[in-house]
Order: sequence, then structure tokens, then C-alpha cells
Amino acid sequence: MKLYYAPLSGHSHRAQLFLSLLGVEHELVTVDLRAGEHKQPAFLQMNRFGQVPVLVDGETVVPDSCAILVYLARKFQRTDWLPESPTGAAAVQRWLSVAAGQIAFGPCAARLVTVFGLPFNADEVIARAHAILALIEAELDGREWIAATHPTIADVALYSYIANAPEGNVDLRQYRNVKAWLARMEALPGFVPFPQSSVGLRAA
Repeated sequence: MKLYYAPLSGHSHRAQLFLSLLGVEHELVTVDLRAGEHKQPAFLQMNRFGQVPVLVDGETVVPDSCAILVYLARKFQRTDWLPESPTGAAAVQRWLSVAAGQIAFGPCAARLVTVFGLPFNADEVIARAHAILALIEAELDGREWIAATHPTIADVALYSYIANAPEGNVDLRQYRNVKAWLARMEALPGFVPFPQSSVGLRAA
């Protein structure tokens, strides 16, 4: 398997993290976003949206981070990470939607301002980040994992941008349950960290 990714992309890290948690051998192929490699014809043949990550598994090409998580869980029949029951699958899907929605427009967007210089309204996206973090904090009250009694791809999908939210000036200190959950994620066998940048609250 090959994973086309960018090291500072949280979407890429989701896929990289899950591959590592599963112990799947893979090759990482770096896509230089600043040089515009993701907009070149060769990459656009794999993903017309021009976005990382993209997983290539033989003749199968899977764009989109959440789609990659689902593909890997199904391919390797890991029903612990993606339950087959209607209620279990729905619980996971709920948080995959949050990852693609409120997380993308909150902590992800806040980090895009500081790491990549995108022209979002910083106050607005930071407020969105705190809104979803408050909901996740409440959801984790009295439980260890977001969608089940064990880690699932829902946890993987949420992890990266929450872990590095301080880079986007989103302070995590008030979220006791979230911080404990992050520590549990980081203690999983096969965990690989998301590289940190010295920006936002992590500025030297």
C-alpha cells in the first residue's frame, strides 16, 4: 500500500495513524502542498478534488481520509474498529460526520490560519472549535471512547485536529475529559504522533 500524504495535514495523519494502529505495512509518499503537487495532473488522476490523503492499494485508489479509515477497517475485517451492527456502525458514522463537519470548520480551520496562512476569520473559527470541543467534552463524561467501549475509527477521525488544536490558538486546558482521551489515544500500540508546529499557543 502507498499513502500519498502531507506530514502537516491532519487529514493525512488520520490515515497514517490508522495504518500504524493496524500494523499494516505501507509506503508514505510525500505530496508537497506548498509546491502545488496536489493540483498537478498526475495527482488529480487519483483525486479530482486535489486533496490529500490518497491510499493506493494495488489497483484500488481511495481518496478522502474518512473513506480510507472505512476501507481499511473493512478490508482487514476489523469489526472492533468499525462495528457491523446497525447501532454500532451508526454511532461511528455520527462522529465521522463530525470530523468532516464541525472539526473541519473549527479546530482544523483555526490551525489552517496559523500553519498555512489561510484567510479565515480567526475569532470565528476558534469559537467554532470551542463549541465542538465542549460537546465532545460532555460526550466523554463517564466514558473512555467516543463511539463505543473501545477505540474505533471515530476516535481516529477526531484525534489529529483536536490534538494539535493549540497550534490554532485553541486552548485545551479546560477540557479535562478530552485531554484524558487524547492520552488514551497516544497510549495505543502502534500510535504515531502528529508533527507539531511552533505556532499559535505552541509558539516558542
